[in-house]
Amino acid sequence: MDATAHFSPTYAEARDRFLAAARACGARVYREVHPSERGAQGEELSMDCARLGEEKAAGALLLTSATHGVEGFCGSGCQVALLHDNVFLAEAERAGIAVLMVHAVNPYGFSHLRRANEDNVDLNRNFQDFQAPLGENKAYAELHPYLLPASWPPAADNEAHLDAWRTQHGAKAYQAAISGGQFQFADGLFYAGARASWSNAALRTLLRSEIAQRQRLGWIDFHTGLGPRGHAEKIYAGPDNAIEVARARAWWGGEVTSFFDGSSASARVSGVICGAAYDECPATEITAMALEYGTYPLERTLQALRAEHWLHNHPDAPEAQRREIKEQMRDTFYIDSDDWKTQVYAQARAAILRAVTQLAAAPVRA
Repeated sequence: MDATAHFSPTYAEARDRFLAAARACGARVYREVHPSERGAQGEELSMDCARLGEEKAAGALLLTSATHGVEGFCGSGCQVALLHDNVFLAEAERAGIAVLMVHAVNPYGFSHLRRANEDNVDLNRNFQDFQAPLGENKAYAELHPYLLPASWPPAADNEAHLDAWRTQHGAKAYQAAISGGQFQFADGLFYAGARASWSNAALRTLLRSEIAQRQRLGWIDFHTGLGPRGHAEKIYAGPDNAIEVARARAWWGGEVTSFFDGSSASARVSGVICGAAYDECPATEITAMALEYGTYPLERTLQALRAEHWLHNHPDAPEAQRREIKEQMRDTFYIDSDDWKTQVYAQARAAILRAVTQLAAAPVRA
């Protein structure tokens, strides 16, 4: 199957393709429409869900896209391709599992070409216990005024300050300071929020209704932006628990990485989306990972994020500059070429078929 035809150039087209493909498969489709926001072209925004398979199956496979909005082009393409993939559909049916696809966890970011949501929140940092004391990222606080300067592109002395910090503390510390998540600066990068977002609440409702009664859950969350071009890093997405990590590696192979032990290209973060399943489905055995597809070197990714974030904080920027920054953001997180799409889908399909096999093989509890 040629998967390249199932990737879309806009959020609106991706959503329409997903819904059409899901209905053609006979999936149960339902939607959570955003109560206040509209898309970049004025379109309705929604988190769209499709369920295939047994309503009361003991095992379920959950596939989520666009947790980081602009990264949704990749995950959406894979979801739509799967809905046209007869081998996958037959294997899922044979396994007797439920397959739940959530299209565009962050529809606002997908449509507006932002990684963050409508509240400038990074959803993959937002699944926190907001009743507990929130941490302080002192390193980010030092960097914040230089990451998002008054004008763009930044002045040479501004970049020299960031280079000096990175040289002094190291590249890993620099990445962790910026991307680990922070609560102090609501206008800043990788802001975790002050409360649960709309997407957070909607996803938790879905987990309670669709997953909490099941015995086993396999969850794959699609991401882009880190690592070699087209390579899918399999990043463990559960708690810091050796048994859970071992099960993920038994499912998907020893190449599964973890930011807890430093083997991942990702910095260590908290409040990741898959944590919601551990909160809402305490009786369910959960095996979760992110598929992180490489696009460009980290330096370009960070620059694209900084530029787009600066633009968000400066809505009066010239239209030509706005278009240039938005195009750079999209192109950094989505490589619109057939070879990249083919490579992306092949790896997604292999990981998903492995999950189907593992869910089918597990014994059913009495």
